[in-house]
Amino acid sequence: MSDAKLTGIIIAAHGRHYLADVDGAKLQCVTRGKKTNVAVGDVVHLTRTSNDQAVIDRIEERKTLLYRSDQYKSKLLAANLTQLFIVVATEPGFADDLISRSLVAADAAGIEARIILNKTDVTASLERARERLLPYSSMGYPVDEVSARAEPEHAVATLAPLLAGQSSILIGQSGMGKSSLINLLVPDADIAVREISAALDTGKHTTTFTRLYTLPELGQHSSIIDSPGFQEFGLYHLSEGMLERAFREFQPYLGGCKFYNCRHLIEPQCAILDAVAAGKIAKMRHTLYGQLLHESAQTLY
Repeated sequence: MSDAKLTGIIIAAHGRHYLADVDGAKLQCVTRGKKTNVAVGDVVHLTRTSNDQAVIDRIEERKTLLYRSDQYKSKLLAANLTQLFIVVATEPGFADDLISRSLVAADAAGIEARIILNKTDVTASLERARERLLPYSSMGYPVDEVSARAEPEHAVATLAPLLAGQSSILIGQSGMGKSSLINLLVPDADIAVREISAALDTGKHTTTFTRLYTLPELGQHSSIIDSPGFQEFGLYHLSEGMLERAFREFQPYLGGCKFYNCRHLIEPQCAILDAVAAGKIAKMRHTLYGQLLHESAQTLY
């Protein structure tokens, strides 16, 4: 069986170890040399080296690539995504910063973004959560309300049509019920996690790697990627030009500033600043834009 040329999709990554799905068979993969530029969701060309092992020869050109970065390095999250779901909940409290950064990352990568409000059965916090999500829905990001624990059938009925034919990723802080949603949508997810952990030898750290599940019952090309819960979403890799275009509410005003090289921070006759002052752009979002501009100037790679 060795030396066979194969094509597969990367379904999990941990360090420099990858797991590829080749027509249902799972192969442990390594890259040639010290390359680590492989992401979950990548379509890869492989050379089989044994029954359950292979070497990655090359990565097919990606349609999209989502990653986050700090000032020292960037981390690939997933490739070939078509949509991103940000999971928030009525409780514990969610961070606006993480939502906004995730939306900017999605828009910069050309990926559709949606917000899932989970735990709607916690009625005491529901109205407040809805209120906090209004700025995002008013910008055109859809918000879908579910309760994975209290109304699992409704949650599946709401989300399954949105996942059909799409390559989706679920991201969010810890405690938002992301795992509960995955377990509803992928009935054997816990078994799959154990198998992947064994194959990648990750031991107990079952939630520290990103993994892809296919959803054959929702049609061809339907998959969902679960990512580890994280508290921060660094976007140091986005340049100034990329940033202003990734804030979708800035779009109508770009090109309307007095100065062609306007940074939209303190410049006179800035169309963006005028829109903030008029309440057409949320102050919170403009503040984040300034923060991200500052971050993009700090990269050390």
